[in-house]
Amino acid sequence: MPDLRIERAHGDDQLRDWQYVHNLIVPPDPLSLDDVRERSRRNLLDVAYAGERLVGCMTVRAPEGEEAMVVVIARVLPEFRGRGYGGALYARGLEQAEALGAGVVETVVLGSNPEGLRFALAQGFVETERYVLPGGTVPYIGLRLR
Repeated sequence: MPDLRIERAHGDDQLRDWQYVHNLIVPPDPLSLDDVRERSRRNLLDVAYAGERLVGCMTVRAPEGEEAMVVVIARVLPEFRGRGYGGALYARGLEQAEALGAGVVETVVLGSNPEGLRFALAQGFVETERYVLPGGTVPYIGLRLR
């Protein structure tokens, strides 16, 4: 995958790219640009491009709790799935989680994203919980890396 470029989202253009991917893949929880700016101050936000085309984004949340749990979420636009981009984003996310001192790695997948769930399970994650946010109807699936 020589044409894949993964970068930390800096500046409004890349934050808008991250926002676009997130909002397309997680429609029940749309974020404004201000929301994304705020997240970028407490999380690592990356964007992925194939050449100049946006293909996905990733979030790595800082360690929390006694277990030093880190959440890694890789998102790939539907038209780019099955080409290895998700695996590359996920590998980078694991490297970042390790550098942050992760004791446990978790992820979250929207229940209406069966491709994302299959991907997470194939990477070695196991389901730990399902929950619906207040006012929502679609479950989120929490998974933990074995």
